Amino acid sequence: MKVLPFVATALSLSAALFASTAAMAQDAKPQNAPVHNIVLVHGAWVDGSGWKPVYDRLTKDGYHVTIVQEPLTSLDDDVAATKRVLDQENGPTILVAHSYGGSVITEAGVHPNVVGLVYVAAHAPAVGEDESDLGKGMPSYTSKQPGTIMKTGDEYTYLNPADFPKDFAADLPLKQAQFESHSQILTAAKVFSAPMTVAAWTTKPSWGIVAADDKIINPDLERWYYARAHSHTTVIPGASHSVYESRPKEVAAVIEDAAKHAQS
Repeated sequence: MKVLPFVATALSLSAALFASTAAMAQDAKPQNAPVHNIVLVHGAWVDGSGWKPVYDRLTKDGYHVTIVQEPLTSLDDDVAATKRVLDQENGPTILVAHSYGGSVITEAGVHPNVVGLVYVAAHAPAVGEDESDLGKGMPSYTSKQPGTIMKTGDEYTYLNPADFPKDFAADLPLKQAQFESHSQILTAAKVFSAPMTVAAWTTKPSWGIVAADDKIINPDLERWYYARAHSHTTVIPGASHSVYESRPKEVAAVIEDAAKHAQS
C-alpha cells in the first residue's frame, strides 16, 4: 500500500512524540516516592546484631537494609565506617542510629545519599557539643550509679555485667540480656567526649524515638534533643534503652514513616 508523504510525516512525528513522552514519564520520579535504602548504626558496647528484629521487619516490607559494624575505637573511625557503607548505597537513604550511634550519624549524615535521619534513644549533639557534657546536664540513672560504667587501663569502657540487664536491657528476656552483658564491645572512652564538627539534623529531616524507661540516656535529654532538632518524635512507654530490640514493630514503623516522607 502506498503511503502519502504527508501521512508518513505525521506518523513519524507522532512516533517521535510518543517516544519522547514515554521517556519523560520513565525518568520522572514523584517527589514523595518512598526511600528504598536504610542503613542502621549501633551504639556503644553492643554490635549490629541487635538490629536483627528491626532488620527482619524492614526487609519483609521490601526495604534494602544494611547494618554498619563500627569499631568503637574513635568517633572518626566510626563515622568513616558508616560512610563506607553509605558510599555503597545506590540512591537516597535513611540513616538510623541507636544511643552513641546518634553522634555518629550526626556527623556521617551529611553524606549526599542521606535524605533523612532516625534517632532511636540516641544522642544528637550540635556542632561543638559532645554527648558526655550534655549528659552531665541531664544525667541518666546509670551515670549516677557508682561502679556501673567500668574502664580498662587503656581507657576503654564497658558496663558492669551485673548491671547490664537491668540498666541496658530491662525489657529483654533475662538470658538474652545476660548474654549481651558478656559479649560487649569495649568502647573507647574518648568517643563520648568528641565534639561534633557538623550536625546533619540541621539540614535534613529527622525522626526521634524516646525510650520512656531508658536508664542509659535520660529520656528528658532525648526529648530535648528531638525538640531542638524539630524531629518527628515518638515516645514508647515502658521501653528500656534496648528499645530497638524489645519494640521492633514500633521502631520499624518510625523508620518506614521516615522512608515514606523524607523526600515529600
